[in-house]
Amino acid sequence: MALRSKILEQGILLVLVLLLFLVSGGSTAASTAEECNLFVGSWVVDETYPLYTAASCPFVQHEFNCVKNGRPDLGYTKYRWQPLHCDLSRFDGKLFLEKLGGKSILFVGDSLSRNQWQSLTCMLHSAVPNARYTLTRVGDVSTFTFTEYEVKVMLEKNVYLVDIVREEIGRVLKLDIINEGSSKLWQSVDFLIFNTWHWWNRRGSSQPWDYIEIGKEVLRDMDRMVAFEKALTTWGRWVDLNIDPQRNNVFFQGISPSHYNGSLWGEPRAKSCIGQNEPVVGSVYPGGSLPAVAVLKAVLSKITNPVHLLDVTELSLLRKDGHPSKYGLVGRTGLDCSHWCLAGVPDTWNLLFYNLII
Repeated sequence: MALRSKILEQGILLVLVLLLFLVSGGSTAASTAEECNLFVGSWVVDETYPLYTAASCPFVQHEFNCVKNGRPDLGYTKYRWQPLHCDLSRFDGKLFLEKLGGKSILFVGDSLSRNQWQSLTCMLHSAVPNARYTLTRVGDVSTFTFTEYEVKVMLEKNVYLVDIVREEIGRVLKLDIINEGSSKLWQSVDFLIFNTWHWWNRRGSSQPWDYIEIGKEVLRDMDRMVAFEKALTTWGRWVDLNIDPQRNNVFFQGISPSHYNGSLWGEPRAKSCIGQNEPVVGSVYPGGSLPAVAVLKAVLSKITNPVHLLDVTELSLLRKDGHPSKYGLVGRTGLDCSHWCLAGVPDTWNLLFYNLII
């Protein structure tokens, strides 16, 4: 009788455990992962920041070196991104290099990719300041190699991801063609971080093409958001046809925002980012997200191979204080509210990347 009672109790306990498992969605670990969105949170002051200084990074480029260019405040370097329901592991550059020994990382895109590439090279160099490195450039590809670890951190300037070809009629932006040389390079790399958007609305002398071609149709111009979507679709098709998920890890940087209109962050009198020295408070940007983000996410949802979105738009929208403003490339004669000071916001983009792969 006692044995039968014990078996009955164990059976009831097993049923309760199974019910709890089903109610929790089948996995408590999966439930926790769903609750933890690394890209939703707020900026908090952390006196242990920044992770490095421009002075400790001897190769930081002029346009991102806001301190050297005369920016007097340093408060913008003291903010750490804090997700709402979890914590980010602190960046460990030595561990990063040891884990990725013998592998390569390639940023592909425009000057915002260069901003992030420059950030990561500075973060790693400051973590292992005595490690030997080489920095080379061949054509549009720059390669920073940590020779001791055989880790390459590369950058390819490729502002549209699709090809621009010089023909008799002029320079033609081909929305359905990926450059063959770029394609071969991409396939050879372990970690790919793509980006495009910054150049899609350029016109006049800064526009690097004369015509747009899609299929057999050649146009003087077209709706730039539609062109952006078609180019991303071409890139997504390339990912599905050429990427080996066992060999290549594909990321998309997301859309990096600009801050030229104070009305969007609740300061109508602010005509730009100049003089801004604090982030927007909280987790929600008053001006809302960017239309290009919806286009990007729609295209990514149709790609079969895994592509991880570094969804940096919302967290970067909150950082109206992080741009070079008059302390960038063109100095006091110009205003840069598109790129980011280093040390600064792109360090967090790389911290997110680090947390996703380590």
